[in-house]
Amino acid sequence: MRILVLGDSYCPSERFRTAFARLDGASVEFDDLEDEPGWRPETPSERRISEVLGSPEQVIARLDGQEILVVQGAPVTDAVLDSAPIRLVAVARGGPVNIDLQAAAERGIPVVTTPGKNANAVAELTIACLVLLARRAVDAIRWIDGGGEFALDNYEGARWLGHDLAGHTLGLIGFGQVGRRVAARAAAFEMRILAHDPYMADDLVREGGAEPAGLDALLREADHVSIHARLGNDNRGLFDARRFGQMKAGATLVNTARAELVDEAALHDALVAGHLSGAAVDVATGRVAGAAHPLVGLPNVVVLPHIGGATVDTLETGGRLAAAEVRRFLEGQPLVNVANRAALASLGGPSR
Repeated sequence: MRILVLGDSYCPSERFRTAFARLDGASVEFDDLEDEPGWRPETPSERRISEVLGSPEQVIARLDGQEILVVQGAPVTDAVLDSAPIRLVAVARGGPVNIDLQAAAERGIPVVTTPGKNANAVAELTIACLVLLARRAVDAIRWIDGGGEFALDNYEGARWLGHDLAGHTLGLIGFGQVGRRVAARAAAFEMRILAHDPYMADDLVREGGAEPAGLDALLREADHVSIHARLGNDNRGLFDARRFGQMKAGATLVNTARAELVDEAALHDALVAGHLSGAAVDVATGRVAGAAHPLVGLPNVVVLPHIGGATVDTLETGGRLAAAEVRRFLEGQPLVNVANRAALASLGGPSR
């Protein structure tokens, strides 16, 4: 069986070579797409996808009879699926937003994903943000970068008195792959951990090392709140002025999930008013160079350019997870992470 592994500017196909070299009984070809920042969706199928690198035309040009297509950010539309005898699509990311799942289901093609591939990286960055905020390290760094004096005596740190993480309470919003890993790392810092996840049973939250809590109670008690929820229609703008008002005075907020979960203007106001002592965001609404953003420039805010999953290890983990699904497919074993399983079943397709 022939396999095409398509890389892109974020995740070159080279990152997948080791994982796919171990597949027996398959011919694996590797290629990479070029960025097309000017590409715009035109067809209904193209409008159902997002966060793409390259274009459908590039994918079609590289397909040549392969039956398994492996991608990271490449767009997979109905036209792509019709250009080769594709039997399986593997996307090396947790949310397959660059794949037209409806078109795949209509053609009986399973789409497998790699949930949790970046969980370690995002959890580690979350802890780093918590330490930076609690210890006011960013303030100290900016002081030195701005020409402030330092290394003059043993007491100059008094200007930036912060707090230990130990003995303080961390509130996690969402307790999935990332949230559970944050809890494990926070426990090593001797923190008390609360978790709010309406989709997870309380006993599973406890097994993950956290105390289940309602959202209102969590916000009242947590010294630090970290968001790890998936974005949905029911939680868009979840953190608004009312929610920030419920948080403890002096608390901090970390968001490494989705920008749309937070009302950035309301967060700005809570920080400027001093109700929150700091915030760190790895996700924010888009801003072109030179344009104003409500959080950039605030002295008690860390704004990062979405580096949560940007590690070599994350990319290679995605390759291993995708290769494992492909191996199961080749061996006739049940697939594990099928993104369109329900749609396939409803259409009478092979949802294995």
